[in-house]
Amino acid sequence: MFTDTDRRDREQARERAAAGVRESTEDGRSAEEGREGREGRRDRDREQHRAPDRPQHSGSAVTGPGVTGPAVTAPAVTRPDVTHPDVTHPGVTRPGDIGTAVTVDAPQVRDGARLWRLARDSRTLDLNSSYSYLLWCRDFAQTSVVARQADGEIVGFVTGYVRPDLPDSLMVWQVAVAESARGRGVAAHMLDTLVQRRLGHGQRYVETTITLDNAASIALFTALGRDRDVPVRRTELFAAQEFPDGHAGEDLFRIGPFAAQP
Repeated sequence: MFTDTDRRDREQARERAAAGVRESTEDGRSAEEGREGREGRRDRDREQHRAPDRPQHSGSAVTGPGVTGPAVTAPAVTRPDVTHPDVTHPGVTRPGDIGTAVTVDAPQVRDGARLWRLARDSRTLDLNSSYSYLLWCRDFAQTSVVARQADGEIVGFVTGYVRPDLPDSLMVWQVAVAESARGRGVAAHMLDTLVQRRLGHGQRYVETTITLDNAASIALFTALGRDRDVPVRRTELFAAQEFPDGHAGEDLFRIGPFAAQP
């Protein structure tokens, strides 16, 4: 038999037990929420401090989070234009694209200094002593040419000589054009004029040596053979290891035979 006091005690015990369960549940929920809050804050911190993704290279553009940019391509490699003019004859003045008339004629001794400067400024030719250019203008003037503007300034030259052991062959030593006159056919005009002039002296072949990386000179001399419809033969002449100073190897280009003048 339960007394009122016993009944009240049992009800109070049940209420305390229920309160303990609620407190335990709330504590557990609070702990869980605390863990979730802490983890959420850590995730946000990581997101804020994480380094941006590395841009991806797609082969045509740079892409990535918030990154835009122009297409990424290798720069085009360009070479000096080499054009071949109409065939002209020695002594003919050719209107040039450089704004004034260009006349091709033989060099004179006083031109040697200008030839040396043109070779120096080319930054590709082997620069010889100033003495050698003066000597060349005296001893080999008939196998060389210069291009003169109307004001007399020389804007290009071709130097050459007749090979002693092959008198039918003109060896072209150097070709230079001033930077202001490049890409306008001056080199081709000088070379063609010299070839035409030497045909009258029995030189039906042209030879020259060119390094493998000199695309402009290769184009110039192959165009001479193509436009005059004669073969161009290319063979190794001087290998790189034959030079004592790190000079690149030189290939021999032999062009001809050109049609003999009647």
